[in-house]
Amino acid sequence: MDLSPFNLAPDAAEIARKWLQSLASERRLALKSREAYARDLAQFTAFLAKHNEAPPDKATLERLPLADFRSFLAHRKTQGITSRSVARQVSALRSFFRFAERNGHFANPAFGALRSPKLPHAIPRPLGEAAAAETADLSAAFAPGWVGLRDRAVLTLLYACGLRISEALALTPERLALNPMKVKGKGGKERLVPVLESARNAVSAYQAACPIDLPADQPLFRGEKGGPLSPRIVQLVMEKLRGALSLPDTATPHALRHSFASHLLGNGADLRVIQELMGHASLSTTQVYTEVNRAHLMQQYRKAFPG
Repeated sequence: MDLSPFNLAPDAAEIARKWLQSLASERRLALKSREAYARDLAQFTAFLAKHNEAPPDKATLERLPLADFRSFLAHRKTQGITSRSVARQVSALRSFFRFAERNGHFANPAFGALRSPKLPHAIPRPLGEAAAAETADLSAAFAPGWVGLRDRAVLTLLYACGLRISEALALTPERLALNPMKVKGKGGKERLVPVLESARNAVSAYQAACPIDLPADQPLFRGEKGGPLSPRIVQLVMEKLRGALSLPDTATPHALRHSFASHLLGNGADLRVIQELMGHASLSTTQVYTEVNRAHLMQQYRKAFPG
């Protein structure tokens, strides 16, 4: 990536180059996410270069006071950017400065006091139908044998049954043997959820390959050492999938649950039925998906009729 827009002295530019490489090789961020982070850092360093009348070097970055970070964010707000964009810029700067400290380049203690703005509650952002299906299929490629089959089964259940990650990992073989199966949700409230054949096949393939004993009344999904599978493992699989499929950072395990509801609604399912399947106590919670579908529809309209 071209580092000329960063307005950095050579020693600081070399750190930025290594940071950008780490976003791809270590964090496996999608290209668009890496480009966004690069733009955020470039805007910050351009602001510093203009403010100090010289491209900042490593020593300058190390000594930056908190006031300079806040001045930059205040400057960006005057340009009309949203709180969400400000939060992303803070995230990008935090990533860069933490990388520099973690790798022994420099440490700036002032940056730790910088806080992201409070954000309004976000409407869930579902994946497209093809992308949601691909996450389960491709996940099995990241780990050989039964572990890959396990990951595919978990992600398939999240999307095909609209489960929370905690609900999927709490499932037992005896519960999954039923169709519809009983799912224990928030507050211990149970609901009935039908299991599609694709999900049942994915689970059966995992069960057949798993070398660990799976008692009927114990959690079905296990880690490699035999204990209950950690949600963090599923999140890490999704992080890899984001890089492989060029998905946005919002493509999390929970986004598969949102995709289940949004795609049902888009294909004509009744809102009350979706409420029951999702386990929402209030219909108003389910109605947020009508806003998601409306926003998606307008986005597609603008693509077709840009004028």
